[in-house]
Amino acid sequence: MEIARLLDANAHYAGARARVHEARPSRQLAVVTCMDARIDVFAVLGLYLGEAHVIRNAGGRVDDDVVRSLALSSHVLGVNTVVVMQHTKCGLAGVTEEQLHELTGADIEFHAIADHHEALAEDVEIIRSSPYLTPINVIAGFVYDVETGEITESTRYERIPT
Repeated sequence: MEIARLLDANAHYAGARARVHEARPSRQLAVVTCMDARIDVFAVLGLYLGEAHVIRNAGGRVDDDVVRSLALSSHVLGVNTVVVMQHTKCGLAGVTEEQLHELTGADIEFHAIADHHEALAEDVEIIRSSPYLTPINVIAGFVYDVETGEITESTRYERIPT
């Protein structure tokens, strides 16, 4: 039933969709955020199709796969600004790695969030210090409030061009 609904919705979308021909984001921007269904990334940040790459995962944390995606975004597709946006009432906030291991049975790192500001500072530092992400000049960390829709800037790094 759900698959049929998706295919039907796509049939309506395909005829009316905006046509963006360039894979390069026009605002040279990438956004790393959580997969949480309450976050409409484009609406929250006032973005339109074709303006930014959006990379989503559990918690909006910077891990090896995010670094891989940002390496391509920055070196191949011109991204020079990254926003890492976490959010209130996240499933990774207020739990421990051990609790997540018990809940899922998975022996992997979940990147639990004890404090959004600390986690964002860590994630911004991962991007800043990565030798693969030198084209990225501006990195900001935001916290999105799922109840009010407002974002708060937590941290920012700006590389001074040499």
